[in-house]
Amino acid sequence: MKSKIAYIRSALFGIAIGDALGVPVEFKSREYLKLKPVTDMSGYGTYNLPPGTFSDDSSLTFCLAEALTKGFDLKRIADNFIGWAYDNFWTPLGNVFDIGITTSMSIRRLKEGMKPDLAGGFEETENGNGSLMRILPLVFYTKDMAVDERFRITREVSSLTHGHIRSVIACFYYLEFTRLIMEGEDKSKIYSRLQKEITPFLTSVSINPAELVCFNRLLQERVKEISENKIQSSGYVIHSLEASVWCLMTTENYKDAVLKAVNLGNDTDTIGAITGGLAGLLYGFSDIPSKWIDALARKNDIEDLANRLANS
Repeated sequence: MKSKIAYIRSALFGIAIGDALGVPVEFKSREYLKLKPVTDMSGYGTYNLPPGTFSDDSSLTFCLAEALTKGFDLKRIADNFIGWAYDNFWTPLGNVFDIGITTSMSIRRLKEGMKPDLAGGFEETENGNGSLMRILPLVFYTKDMAVDERFRITREVSSLTHGHIRSVIACFYYLEFTRLIMEGEDKSKIYSRLQKEITPFLTSVSINPAELVCFNRLLQERVKEISENKIQSSGYVIHSLEASVWCLMTTENYKDAVLKAVNLGNDTDTIGAITGGLAGLLYGFSDIPSKWIDALARKNDIEDLANRLANS
């Protein structure tokens, strides 16, 4: 089993590099990327930014990780999100260039003084991937807690921007997957184990059965056997989670996983980031191409953050 710092470094860099690979082709269609696939770190494109530039996915991940270096405090996390949106905290190049509607509205409510766990969107239409994309550092705080406590805290942190139970469940599933990776389990065994454990737990805490149906592909089916043309890569939280788990389950190394994610098209940076977090944890920092790490914006700051989180 790897050390805490090894897992944290792998996760933070895994997310940021998957994100940066996707930034130049965000919103490009799958058909376009079939003709011109992403094969390496590139730049410019959608936002006309240099290679290695990460987006809101990584910035908000780092904001959460930064808060956790001083222990768990929901208001501190909220303040960091406000600092990012309004004062360019943890931006790659000193400005915010990508922010989702639900996230933007929620952070504005936080800035106006709303209670942190009530600031997120609670409508069914507000189930974008904005909390899923930045939730991973929470696992380093919750991994040794009882399952009901893990779920409660996950719900609080998701609800800063995305309070609907569907987004919360997606975050919970993702964090349970990452927790089991850190326990050293094989990815196929993790997938099967979560199918046995997630539904009974969510049922025990009185989650609406209709919400569980939304997760049937992951909780009832073999996602690895689903064909690519049935995997959607939109910003809807279910699509993003399914696509990321599918990319992990159908590849055998970090590079292939994140390139597969990005080349699905559409929300390329976020699906790259979510997949990159899983693949970084699973395969380790040494499996991430070194030239991608070298190209990444603020790589020394990310390394410093990883060390501070590991020592907190």
